[in-house]
Amino acid sequence: MSIPENKHKFETRTIHAGSAPDPSTGARNTPIYQTTAFTFDNTDHAASLFNLQNFGFIYGRLGNPTVSVLEERMANLENGRAAVACSTGHAAQLLALHPLMEPGDKVLASRNLYGGSITQFSHAFKKFGWDVDFVDATNTNNIKKILNNKHKCIFIESLSNPSGVILDIEKIALIANNAKIPLIVDNTMASPYLFKPFEWGADIITHSLTKFVGGHGNSMGGIVIESGKFNWFQSDKYPSMTKPTESYHGLIFAETFGDFGYSMKIRADSLRDLGSTLSPTNAFYFINGLETLHLRMERHCKNALKVAKFLDAHEKVSWVSYAGLKKNKYHNLSKKYMNKGVGPVFTFGLKEGHEAGKKIINKVKIFSHVANVGDTRSLILHPASTTHNQLSTDQKIAAGAGPEVVRLSIGIEHHDDLIKDLKYALTNI
Repeated sequence: MSIPENKHKFETRTIHAGSAPDPSTGARNTPIYQTTAFTFDNTDHAASLFNLQNFGFIYGRLGNPTVSVLEERMANLENGRAAVACSTGHAAQLLALHPLMEPGDKVLASRNLYGGSITQFSHAFKKFGWDVDFVDATNTNNIKKILNNKHKCIFIESLSNPSGVILDIEKIALIANNAKIPLIVDNTMASPYLFKPFEWGADIITHSLTKFVGGHGNSMGGIVIESGKFNWFQSDKYPSMTKPTESYHGLIFAETFGDFGYSMKIRADSLRDLGSTLSPTNAFYFINGLETLHLRMERHCKNALKVAKFLDAHEKVSWVSYAGLKKNKYHNLSKKYMNKGVGPVFTFGLKEGHEAGKKIINKVKIFSHVANVGDTRSLILHPASTTHNQLSTDQKIAAGAGPEVVRLSIGIEHHDDLIKDLKYALTNI
């Protein structure tokens, strides 16, 4: 008797979920379907696809068999209902909000977001007529104080980049639920191996697949995953989901497609019109990256803890922000939410400040100086002069990217070599 796919262990699902040998060729790996368009059986078949009366592939902007395997696998690993992949993590955030927001609406977001996300929310989204209120979500009372009827969702990161903040997501989910708005969690930095937002009350998950899902720094992509549990009809806040859609002859997405109506809305409406499509080649790389996600994350976390302990004891380091350290203020929350590890990305501060932060980067040999995280290689960055450079000084400090901060993304090399590399650099700044 075969075991249902969703009952397999996580490690097995990273390899098998959503895929099967190619029916026409027997190819065991998912092929790259490098095609723009797909043939229709006849005119009636074409019409039924365009009217969303039948499922199938129409045009590369809307879907692709290679991309579909990735979407099914990611939804499975996050214990979600459905998913839509796209070109980047930033595109995923735009697509996640598009069905929810109308001009004049607001997002309530944690202030501890990736610097690029803060810029996207603060500036780019304003051109859509969307506004944002950033809040210190480490104290959930701050959320309660500011939350109002204009807010269409709460947006947080499960593990903040780069400061390593872990929020009490269960409490925040309860606030969102009481307000009848979805909680969106960017789970990029934790990955589905370390943390499952849906198990703690989240409604929507986004990922930059570019990071740990791909894992090798060779592809860019994003994804939006829905739990299928949010009740769109409990209020009148979301007309895009609960009212007739003119471009589909009055179809009501939440009614017609039920617990995957949100994903269908994104695919058939948002992705169709915004065009942030994921290439099948990049989807292929992500599918293959997922097969070793659990192995890589175990090694990433093991290495990161050893490096963090070394830095924490070094005379030139004033602090280390890593929840894996017992003295870290988020350590207890890490035990509640991420008992397999808290990821390999963290920051530390140098006593000599901004200039020392830049100098150490010029002294390392193994660490690569790049604006990325989640690679097999260990990476180093000075956020204040790079990823967070567009923010004000106050915003940098609030986001955990002050002038003395250095960000590390620990790879899967041997930890002794990484420690020696940092020791040499610290000695010579």
